[in-house]
Amino acid sequence: MRTDFTVRTKRLTLVPLSMKYFDTTCGYAMSAENARLMVYLPNQSKEETADFIKKAEAQWKLPQPDVCEFAMLLDGRHIGGMTMYFEGDYTRGELGWIVHRDYWGHGYAVEAAQGLIDFFAEKMNLKRFIAHCDAENQASVRVMEKLGMTYVETHGGRFNRSTKGERLENLYEIVIG
Repeated sequence: MRTDFTVRTKRLTLVPLSMKYFDTTCGYAMSAENARLMVYLPNQSKEETADFIKKAEAQWKLPQPDVCEFAMLLDGRHIGGMTMYFEGDYTRGELGWIVHRDYWGHGYAVEAAQGLIDFFAEKMNLKRFIAHCDAENQASVRVMEKLGMTYVETHGGRFNRSTKGERLENLYEIVIG
């Protein structure tokens, strides 16, 4: 596992996601309540969760990953996940997050996302970050606003795994510097 991608914030540590966090990842990734408004979640089986983690581990072995999946740790407890996707030319990062419902409402997603923004702005000189969410996901909208992200648009074309039909999606961005 790469240690050069460990991110520390005031309360959290973000480390590369690995099979070490399999059981706790299942705890939020397979929860219908926790992942109700997510595109690719909830996972339908432990095997699906294991496959996701194995793909994340493979990305971490690359010299320059296209996606970085992090385990979000609070005092060593795995409480959620953070993702940073990169566009092909590494000029823009896309943030994603999920926090186990037992830890909702404490600002952990904002803190972790800000940690990734700061880390990748410094490490890879990224200047533009985006995030999007289901238009009904007001908790994620608040995270984006607290990060200082600007609303760009609401558009259709979103299909969540656990909701029926086409959904609306909010897009936010922030440009550093």
